[in-house]
Amino acid sequence: MFYTEICELLNIEYPILQGGMAWVATAELAAAVSNAGGLGIIGAGNAPGDVVRLEIQKAKRLTDKPFGVNIYFMSPYVDEVINVVLEEKVAVVTTGAGNPGKYMARLKESGIKVIPVVSSVALAKRLERAGADAIIAEGMECGGHIGELTTMALVPQVVDAVNIPVIAAGGIADARGFLAALALGAKGVQMGTRFVCAKECIAHHKYKEAIVNAKDRSTVVTGKTTGHPVRVIKNKLANKFEELEKSQATLEELEELGKGKLRLAVVDGDVEHGSVMAGQVSGMIEDVKPAESIVQDIMKGAATLLEGLYNLR
Repeated sequence: MFYTEICELLNIEYPILQGGMAWVATAELAAAVSNAGGLGIIGAGNAPGDVVRLEIQKAKRLTDKPFGVNIYFMSPYVDEVINVVLEEKVAVVTTGAGNPGKYMARLKESGIKVIPVVSSVALAKRLERAGADAIIAEGMECGGHIGELTTMALVPQVVDAVNIPVIAAGGIADARGFLAALALGAKGVQMGTRFVCAKECIAHHKYKEAIVNAKDRSTVVTGKTTGHPVRVIKNKLANKFEELEKSQATLEELEELGKGKLRLAVVDGDVEHGSVMAGQVSGMIEDVKPAESIVQDIMKGAATLLEGLYNLR
């Protein structure tokens, strides 16, 4: 049940992808999700090529299943990382914060599946023309960098606009979200925040606790004036961002404030002065458990929910 075109395309058991979050999505998490039957993804973030290579090689030791690498196009090391994924023959590349068009031919010639993350119909159509194998339509409920449309509004419009499989992301953490995404026309889902709270995730326990302790309105959007808004759990850093933006601080001042703050939260566990990137589903997440349990709970729960829907009169 729930074996979709995405499963066929990526050679995975379940149509569940793990978000390629910088600092969070390391080889340990990616391998665990792939071993659970989904597609684990290493987040390259702003890491140089040699660091990404080490993560890929570690993942290969931890799993014999397909996994991917997310390439962040605002990184100064994009060219290096592209070369690394080509040399290491990674199965899948997801992309964000930019257009992978100039690299598409090289990646596809090497047999790598390319799946860009988009927040608009226009970009989805453009990347389909460029040769994307599938599209991740990500709503603004997600953690980290966000667009303007909600998942509920964005996904069906992208589904209607392209002829390649669409994966829904943003605001999905359980069987209900998974099944709803399929109802919207998606062929699978990508989840980030839920997998931060996987036991295999190397994020600091305080980062995970901040998500588990979050409520429905615990996240806020910072950087609205920079052109690169980011959803985080509200803390002292977010309050400082809000103060600076209200005082019309310069882009340089805001960028300086945010520099290194994700690492501060994820690695050092400073969840007050660091950037705790997390989605609105944080309020739904109540525990930390193995990636396999997360995947199985969703698949079993979705089957039960579907049966209940069949019985509606």
